[in-house]
Amino acid sequence: MATAGGAHVLLQMIFRYRIIITALSLCHLLLAAAIVTSQTPPPKSVSAAPSAPSSSLTQEEVTIRAVQQERDGTVYKLRGQAEIHYRNYVLYADEITYNSASGDASVEGHVVLDGGPYDEHVEASHGNFNVRAQAGTFYDVIGTAGFRLRRSGYVLTTSNPFAFTGKIVEKQGPDHYLVRQGTVTTCELPKPKWRFEASRITVDVDGSAKIYNSTFQLGGIPVVYFPFVTHPVQKQQRQSGFLIPSFGNSSRKGKIIGESVYLAVNRSMDITIGAEYYSKRGWSQRGEFRARPSDTSFIDFNYFGVLDRGIGNPVQNQGGEDAHFTAEGRFNNFRGVANVDYLSSFVFRIAFTEVYTQAVNSEVKSQIFLSNTTDGFHFNVLAERYQNFEVCNPAVFNAACTTLTQTELIRILHTPSFFLSGEEQRLGKTPLFWSFQSAAEGLQRRDLRVDSLDPPILGFRTAGLVGRLDLSPSLTMPLQWKGWSARPELTLRDTLYTQRQIFTMQPDGTLASSAEDNALNRKALEMSFELRPPALSRVFEHPWLGRKWKHVIESRMRYDYVTGVNNFANVLRFDATDILSDTNNIEYSIVNRLYAKRVNPDDDAKQCERQGMSSLTIGAAPPPAVVPWETSNIATAQPCPTGPREVLTWEVGQKYYFDETFGNALVPGHRNVFTSTADFTGIAFLNNARRFSPIISRLRIETSPRTNTEWDLDYDLKTGRINASTALVNYHYGPFTVGGGDAFLRVTDFTQGEANPPQRDYNQYRLLFGYGQPQKRGFSGAASFGFDQNQGFLQYSTAQITHNWDCCGLSVEYRRFALGLVRNENQFRFAFSLANVGAFGNLKRQERLY
Repeated sequence: MATAGGAHVLLQMIFRYRIIITALSLCHLLLAAAIVTSQTPPPKSVSAAPSAPSSSLTQEEVTIRAVQQERDGTVYKLRGQAEIHYRNYVLYADEITYNSASGDASVEGHVVLDGGPYDEHVEASHGNFNVRAQAGTFYDVIGTAGFRLRRSGYVLTTSNPFAFTGKIVEKQGPDHYLVRQGTVTTCELPKPKWRFEASRITVDVDGSAKIYNSTFQLGGIPVVYFPFVTHPVQKQQRQSGFLIPSFGNSSRKGKIIGESVYLAVNRSMDITIGAEYYSKRGWSQRGEFRARPSDTSFIDFNYFGVLDRGIGNPVQNQGGEDAHFTAEGRFNNFRGVANVDYLSSFVFRIAFTEVYTQAVNSEVKSQIFLSNTTDGFHFNVLAERYQNFEVCNPAVFNAACTTLTQTELIRILHTPSFFLSGEEQRLGKTPLFWSFQSAAEGLQRRDLRVDSLDPPILGFRTAGLVGRLDLSPSLTMPLQWKGWSARPELTLRDTLYTQRQIFTMQPDGTLASSAEDNALNRKALEMSFELRPPALSRVFEHPWLGRKWKHVIESRMRYDYVTGVNNFANVLRFDATDILSDTNNIEYSIVNRLYAKRVNPDDDAKQCERQGMSSLTIGAAPPPAVVPWETSNIATAQPCPTGPREVLTWEVGQKYYFDETFGNALVPGHRNVFTSTADFTGIAFLNNARRFSPIISRLRIETSPRTNTEWDLDYDLKTGRINASTALVNYHYGPFTVGGGDAFLRVTDFTQGEANPPQRDYNQYRLLFGYGQPQKRGFSGAASFGFDQNQGFLQYSTAQITHNWDCCGLSVEYRRFALGLVRNENQFRFAFSLANVGAFGNLKRQERLY
């Protein structure tokens, strides 16, 4: 039939088969973002408009088209680009015999079924299909679910798209398939990188694919047999079951093999429990409980423990437990947060924690608080525990330790503690503003020596509950005049302790401190005056490096006077509240700021393009997540900043102390820390009377979102030396990432009680290199190193390489720890990731370099 309608159908046929051919090469999109579009329910019915009789015939809910048509009662025989449209399904074939009374259709040649609420696409050689029941049988099938063709290309319509093949495929309803002698994969067909091959597969396109008695194949080679596997089709669906086993190797742990089980309690709660066997050490146990009771609350509990057989000569057991509990919730204008850590042994953390920064962290902090803010008043209830461990290593410190596992422990408790404070508010109609802070706390401190061979030896200790009441009302009067700003402030502070610290002379001539049940009342009068002159600025109109520039100079002066603290030595030390002393000092600083604005605004957008491994940096903490398990090593996209940018900030400051003894609180020959020194620099510098503090310099340079440079320096004019220096540089350009850092610290060692204590220098370097991106096709790699100049050895090193294909990726990592006698370990870890399935190996996502 060479009619105009036939020509129109012919064009449709050509376009349609181009779509089908293109669909076979779509699987390379399966490693894209998990969710691209949202799903919509199918319409109730579709009634096509009538067309030329020679090319189409329309009934109430079914539209048929073909180049040639024959009718025998209710039976239609369609030949050449035959189509049947029913609701949101379209059935294509070279030949179709359709019974309009029953809805049965027999299809032959280039059979294609498209549509459905989950964008199913099924290709077959022949088959039978009932359009009304949406059920039938197809032969020699290749099928996909989860994406559709747009003008701009393929768009994922499910978080877990997949492809399947089968000798025989039975469609048993709108959402259910039974595949016989088939395969399931997320790779590009017809030659997938991996697949599950089974004699029977059931697919619920709104749930999961269940695979029975399958073999997992790589490149067509069978690797492992699974009696039962489930593959998720929708992200919202979670099912209980065993997870993919983990494997690995370590010079200290030996061969590693592990397995975990996942329990989906309900849609907002799940549990993961697992264990690993270390051939050289013993068993480790892991567990995690997660819950989202509401949109504004979460609960997360993690546990890790090791039953260690011991290592070394003599054998030392380094096993232990580490647990972490976090929770948050909001209700009735209250916010509750819990962040609780439990660590049985610091040696255990050093020996078994897989992240270097966590392994060397000697502090364990736990905090639970409830807060409320109403009309400018803040109410908080707090319970807190702080622990600090120190490994005693006789080979390094030449100390009188019985074994390496002996540690020194400081434990400080805040429980319970109540805080009430008020923001600044105008006092009547006067220019004065008032505010206050108050606290009622229960405190405890223990200094213990813990030895695995001996019972604990108690050092300094307070009563089980030491009361501390603190009240500090303040009065201030902000002033401004012609660009000048001044802020005088007056504060009265009264702090009451139910115990005090006393000192007794020991037979060897040393002083020993202890806590005495004798109340102590510390009173202080605090006065301050801050002055800020007008800023000096200049705009350079002539562009340089494609930017216009502005230079701003700001200066600041602050005078502080504190008097009345005549019992500093008797105050028990729990936190920063207890280091207040008399002082009479002036602080002065100057800040240089350099701003730049691009002449061409389009250049800002180019600078904001994603560069390299944006999350791989030195000196930067990972961005906080709403809940712990949503933390990702992939940087969240941030809005691109436009307009002027502060590219350089350089602050230089110093303090001058009129009272060089701090009201006789200073103890010569010891490290002294007071409020007036700690709020200036975090590096202790007071061991003798002095007028001038070290000069501090804080330099920040950020010319674009892909660069970051910082340098913090403390220089002591009195001794003519650098007390501390921390420098870091991070640079991202295209697929490349480079970073470096140097941390230098010089301290006076008072631990040996020498008349002239020695100076100890600590200097450590950090370097990292990276190429590619975590989700980049092809090769990516990164390496990170930490070098201790004092000890002259590499503290840690990590190298990771990754190759991503269209539907899978392989990551291999080498990691080395050199942590004294506790841990000298080489690790080889890997992870073979399957798109939308999981990962084999023991390289966990949260422990990867990128």
